[in-house]
Amino acid sequence: MDTAPAPMGSLQHCCCQLPKMGDTWSQLPWPGSSRPTVLLVSLFLAAGVMHSDAGTSCPVLCTCHNQVVDCSSQRLFSVPPDLPRDTHNLSLAHNRIAAVPPGYLTCYMELRVLDLRNNSLMELPRGLFLHAKRLAHLDLSYNNLSHVPADMFQEAHGLVHIDLSHNPWLRRVHPQAFQGLVQLRDLDLSYGGLAFLSLEALEGLPGLVTLQIGGNPWVCGCTMEPLLKWLRNRIQRCTADSQLAECRGPPEVEGAPLFSLTEESFKACHLTLTLDDYLFIAFVGFVVSIASVATNFLLGITANCCHRWSKASEEEEI
Repeated sequence: MDTAPAPMGSLQHCCCQLPKMGDTWSQLPWPGSSRPTVLLVSLFLAAGVMHSDAGTSCPVLCTCHNQVVDCSSQRLFSVPPDLPRDTHNLSLAHNRIAAVPPGYLTCYMELRVLDLRNNSLMELPRGLFLHAKRLAHLDLSYNNLSHVPADMFQEAHGLVHIDLSHNPWLRRVHPQAFQGLVQLRDLDLSYGGLAFLSLEALEGLPGLVTLQIGGNPWVCGCTMEPLLKWLRNRIQRCTADSQLAECRGPPEVEGAPLFSLTEESFKACHLTLTLDDYLFIAFVGFVVSIASVATNFLLGITANCCHRWSKASEEEEI
């Protein structure tokens, strides 16, 4: 049966398609070979398939050793194709990679460490980590990420360390960005452009030990109080860079360390009016309205008198 050609520009992961022994067997000529010979040849074929499956070929400009593939500092503009199938540690750091193709990690289910720091990434494709269930360490620092969407780490439930630091355009982290990452211990969000972080984004991380949030332009308004209260309650279990986290606004707390704010700092956020307050406001409003009516009445009378006096003066002159 003819197969449809793949669309141009799509990334083909041929490494995931292994040859079947039955297909290879049927393509070989067997002119009356004896059973021992057939068995011997089949063993060689199996060894060849296993060798191919291990994926010993190493991409150009990369070094491969002991399941570690190092493609760092090679001025790469795109990710290298056809990595060894059994890759555990992949370093693409210090390059100029602007995008990762969808499905790039599909074949590399043994991947434990992925280093993409110091590139030009603005976003990651949806579902990139669907098959990277063993991925534990992910470094995305020093890139141009602008937001962390809800499905960014989908199915990567084995993540222990995530570094998103030094992404100066990072303005938003979705409340469900880290959903399901129950094993996550270290999260670095420092030196970005975050002014606000939803408490919901961190509440689902029971194993969190280290949280780095310094170097961001935090707006320490009323919306910051829930997060700050949560951090204080976990300060013994979670190490935070408290000295580096400062408020950029509002003006009255600009430059103040984030963790120096107390409940007193947010007192204005909890002001409530009593019944006496409402009665006083109503009374003042009533008095102001009466005074306004009286003032308008007096101004009307004054204007009318002035008009009559002016008219009378004109008649006397005539």
